[in-house]
Amino acid sequence: MSNINLFAPFQLGDYTLLNRIVMAPMTRLRALDNIPNSLMATYYAQRASAGLIITECTMVSPLSLGYLNCPGIYTEEQITGWRLVTDAVHAAGGRIFIQLWHCGRVSHPSLLGGELPVAPSAIAGIGSLHSSIGKVSLETPRALKTEEIPGIIAEFGQAAKNALEAGFDGIELHGAFGYLIDQFLQDGSNQRTDKYGGSIANRSRFLLEVVTAVTNIWGKNRVGIKLSPSNTFYGMQDSNPQATFSYVINELNSFNLAYLHLMEPNEVDLATREVMQNLTPYYRQIFKGTLITNGGHDRNTGNQILNNNDADLVSFGRLFISNPDLPQRLEIEAPLNTIDPQTMYATDSQGYTDYPKL
Repeated sequence: MSNINLFAPFQLGDYTLLNRIVMAPMTRLRALDNIPNSLMATYYAQRASAGLIITECTMVSPLSLGYLNCPGIYTEEQITGWRLVTDAVHAAGGRIFIQLWHCGRVSHPSLLGGELPVAPSAIAGIGSLHSSIGKVSLETPRALKTEEIPGIIAEFGQAAKNALEAGFDGIELHGAFGYLIDQFLQDGSNQRTDKYGGSIANRSRFLLEVVTAVTNIWGKNRVGIKLSPSNTFYGMQDSNPQATFSYVINELNSFNLAYLHLMEPNEVDLATREVMQNLTPYYRQIFKGTLITNGGHDRNTGNQILNNNDADLVSFGRLFISNPDLPQRLEIEAPLNTIDPQTMYATDSQGYTDYPKL
């Protein structure tokens, strides 16, 4: 047992983080026309006392979209919009990584100008989305041709270059929650017979090639990745998740990444089927770098995990929505603002930048 807690500084690559509290990526849908704006800059700057902020998921291309009013980073306008955000966070003394993301099959033709979503295999996800024509069910996607895949990897690479231009401190790849990287990884969504399907090594290939493309631009210790071995969102499943994720996490050791961001199962996952639990201590034995854990933590459970040396950093999601000064509140054990679920995905400042600080 160590005597490390949430409020101790941490050296993340070249960056000295003020504390071990990470603001987790959270979709908030305030990027009208998919362009980051000054309202978003205010929101992130309000939360700059986090040791590290990771932005909401950000599209690498027009066809990577899965939700209305999600930001992208593939046009000059979007880069300029994100620059407002990074400048505001840095002026407030914070550090910010951008989360890069491709939805894959978790989309709909009404969001993609009539085109079918793409995926490793023509297998529909389970669930629905809000689109310009109302609520729609996920449709069967188009399976990517082998020769198309390098083009998508290149989109991640270009997005990484654009993130550098936009002033970010680093990148997190979204390899979780049933989106494209995860769809390639798990055999419930990947039934390909080419070099990107079949064996665990082949199913991991897309993820590792994306990591390679992005680390080639950013250097190694400024790129992180988020994985969710027990997630059941959108019908995700794997016949042997323990073996699949053990393989890929071991492979990631060779990249000297900034971190691995690991999502514990939530109530929905646990209610859906038998899933692996206590992922953080298990994969701590395999991953050799910095580990961030996420799983509905509070001050006590966060401190306990750090004290047990099961993780190095703890990410908080919902608590950061309603508490812009969350690190200070946790440190002095002040009462927390309660979240208003009705305004989580509104389009204005209500329920976004109007939660009070102490």
